[in-house]
Amino acid sequence: MPLALLALAIGAFGIGTTEFVIMGLLPEVAGDYGVSIPTAGYLVTGYALGVMFGAPLMTVLGTKVPRKRMLMLLMGLFIAGNLLSALAPAFAVMLIGRIVASLAHGAFFGIGSVVAADLVAPDKKAGAIAMMFTGLTVANVVGVPLGTLVGQSVGWRVTFGIVAALGVVGLIGIARLVPDMPKPEGVRLRHELAAFKNVQVLLAMAMTVLGFGGVFAAITYIAPMMTHVAGFADGSVTWLLVLFGLGMVGGNLVGGKFADRALMPMLYVSLGALAVVLALFTLTAHDKVLSAVTIALVGALGFASVPPLQKRVLDQAHGAPTLASAVNIGAFNLGNALSAWLGGLVIAAGLGYTAPNWVGAALAAGALLLALLSAALERRAGAPSTVVAGSTPAGQRTAVHH
Repeated sequence: MPLALLALAIGAFGIGTTEFVIMGLLPEVAGDYGVSIPTAGYLVTGYALGVMFGAPLMTVLGTKVPRKRMLMLLMGLFIAGNLLSALAPAFAVMLIGRIVASLAHGAFFGIGSVVAADLVAPDKKAGAIAMMFTGLTVANVVGVPLGTLVGQSVGWRVTFGIVAALGVVGLIGIARLVPDMPKPEGVRLRHELAAFKNVQVLLAMAMTVLGFGGVFAAITYIAPMMTHVAGFADGSVTWLLVLFGLGMVGGNLVGGKFADRALMPMLYVSLGALAVVLALFTLTAHDKVLSAVTIALVGALGFASVPPLQKRVLDQAHGAPTLASAVNIGAFNLGNALSAWLGGLVIAAGLGYTAPNWVGAALAAGALLLALLSAALERRAGAPSTVVAGSTPAGQRTAVHH
């Protein structure tokens, strides 16, 4: 794997840390600004919404910019947003800082996925994407727990200052290690938007929303589930999340390796197993050992689907992959927001803290059904007997040969 992937992974590590570390620092931030915990929660919601809208916006703005330069500009935006958060004199200013940082998130992973795939041979593309996403998964094992510890010990502003410094390291790494990759000639915004007319691209994004939503339906409410149902002490939640992060790292690497060999079978296995494990979580949540094992499995199976889903979008949006890739990153965050909302609904309905696991299982099962539908449509479209109305004989011969 090229050394340039390390620079992309460092940038991903910083982005992953700033996205999730705020969840462990909400009480400190709320106390400093004199706002309630729910109000401080807007720092999480605002970031997620910033990713959703920022992914296509920043990618569109970058259509005229070479990819390496755009990655550097995005890291600059990330650094500025975290510095603003660290120095913010008022809550509203910090919220703006969070949104500024989030604008870089989706486009960085979207453009970074394209760059990572272009750096390696065709049979190693999913592995290269997984290598970049390793930075995001390692952030949940190392960056988030350490950032939370630093924030609780010496102040949350120090945490965001350190994250900004990580962004500087990532920026330097991209500048020195990523080769110049001029924007492909002839690519137009209209061309990029045309990818969304492809039903396979839309199906892959829907799989992303439902599949990753299944993971976060459970993980969003992991703290009350583990303390009230499994009987863990409050301080144990941090280490349970480390287990989740370790599962993410392993699943991401395995998913990247096998997606290059058999992409759709990898999705069937990971999504199907995820649905089963989430359903079982309603039972294993009552036992400390079994719940800890299940949390690691949810992380592993959830992130085993990330490289194949991202590569699926790249493959189906061939010729105009950048915007579709970035929007798919926004789809992950849409899944997070959707599942958190649905999980909250079933808890509020009095169904208990394990009820979100059933929501997650249903979402993952829905993603599996979409994967099966996508494959069936692909087989049908590629069948030699298929005749497209109005197509020329030459066009038919080309399609059959393909």
